[in-house]
Amino acid sequence: MLHIFCPHCGELRSEEEFHAAGQAHIPRPLDPNACTDEEWGEYIFFRDNPRGIHHELWIHAAGCRQYFNVTRHTVTYEILETYKIGEKPGVTEASLAAKKAVAQGVTA
Repeated sequence: MLHIFCPHCGELRSEEEFHAAGQAHIPRPLDPNACTDEEWGEYIFFRDNPRGIHHELWIHAAGCRQYFNVTRHTVTYEILETYKIGEKPGVTEASLAAKKAVAQGVTA
């Protein structure tokens, strides 16, 4: 079972209180009426499905009912961070690779 920290409530809670709501950081087209059917279909239906770090939108459904973002590793299910909408993620593939290189004593 996952334990998820809600950045709004400030509590670590059971995953049963939360629901995943898809990929985070997807910008809505500024003028949907100007989009072609292909562009609109791409926005509505297509999402990344990476093996590794993924930024997701979640809701604390049984708690404060606020949406927030989660950085999760899709292979290990490890939750690396949670942060409010509008904030930038602190953990990325690049930051993890840099941290791993430092730990192994590799320099560029």
